[in-house]
Amino acid sequence: MRVTPPEPNERENLVTSEKNGREQGDATGRAAATGDGGPVDAATEDFVAHRNLLFTVAYEMLGSAADAEDVLQEAWLKWAGVDLDTVRDRRAYLVRITTRQALNRLRTLGRRKESYVGSWLPEPLLTAPDVAEDVELADSVSMAMMLVLETLAPVERAVFVLREVFDLGYDEIAEAVDKSPATVRQTAHRARAHVAARRPRGVVSPTESRDALAAFQRAVETGDLQGLLDILAPDVVLLGDGGGIKQAVLRPISGADKVARLMIGGLMKQGDAVSMGAAQVNGYPALVVRLDGELDTVMAVRFDEGRITGLYAVRNPEKLSGMRREAVLHR
Repeated sequence: MRVTPPEPNERENLVTSEKNGREQGDATGRAAATGDGGPVDAATEDFVAHRNLLFTVAYEMLGSAADAEDVLQEAWLKWAGVDLDTVRDRRAYLVRITTRQALNRLRTLGRRKESYVGSWLPEPLLTAPDVAEDVELADSVSMAMMLVLETLAPVERAVFVLREVFDLGYDEIAEAVDKSPATVRQTAHRARAHVAARRPRGVVSPTESRDALAAFQRAVETGDLQGLLDILAPDVVLLGDGGGIKQAVLRPISGADKVARLMIGGLMKQGDAVSMGAAQVNGYPALVVRLDGELDTVMAVRFDEGRITGLYAVRNPEKLSGMRREAVLHR
C-alpha cells in the first residue's frame, strides 16, 4: 500500500479520528489510533515542518522533481517507523534519511541517463519570488548550477550540497553519506574546486537577467539576427532535451551564429501558433514557450559577464510538471 508523505497543507487532514485514519492509510491510521498525540502524530508534524527543506535537498541532489517526490515518499516510510524518543535532532535525522534515499536514487538515475535520447537536462521548477531573494539558494538551484552538479560523482554531489548550500557540519554529513568526517572534508574540498572551475563567472543581478532575457526575446520574436548576436556570447552553447518524445537538438549546438539562426528559424516556422513569455524558473528569469496555447518548452539561460553563454531548452513533457504550480524551496 502506498502511503503518501504529508503535504504541509494536509496536516489537519492527516491527523484525524481513528475512523478517518483507517481510511487514509496505514501510517495516518496508526497516528489517529493512538488518540493522545502518539509517536506517529509527532512524526507527521516533524515531517510536515521540514518537508520543503527535504524536497530541496532531494531536488538539488537529483535534478528531478518527480524523483525528489519519490525520495520523500521513501523517507516518510522510514521516518514513520522510527522511535522518536531515540532521535536527538529530528531535522538532522530527516536530512540523513533523505540524503541516503537520494543517493540510492541518484545511482539509478545515472544508469537511466546512459540510455537517454539526446541531452539530459534538469527538470525545471516554477519558483516563488522568495527563492530569488535568497541569492545563495537561487544560485544553487539555477539550471546552470544544476548542470555543474551533474558533473560530480554521487557522494561528491551530496557532500557539496549539504555543506555549501545547507551549511551542515562535517560530522552530520559524514553520518548522512556513511563516510568518516576526514573523508567528507577531503570530498568537500575536491567538490568545491570542481564546481568553482565550472560555475558561471560573476554574479548577475535579477534586473540584469530580466533585461538580457527581454532583449533575447525581442530579437527572437522579431527575427533580429544582429540583435540576437549582440546578446549571445560568441561561444554560447544550446542544449535541448526532448527525451525522445519531442523534437530537440540531439547534440549541443555551439557558436552565436549557429544558435541565433536556429532560434529564429525555428520560431518562424511556427508562425502565430507560438508565443513566448517570462517566468521565474529555478530562481531566475526564464522563457516559457507555448504552442497553440499549450506549454511546449521551458528555456533557461546562463549569463556570464553580461552575455548569454548557455541556453537550456527543456521540451520533454515528462519534465514539465514542475511548471504547473510554484515549488516551495527552503534551506
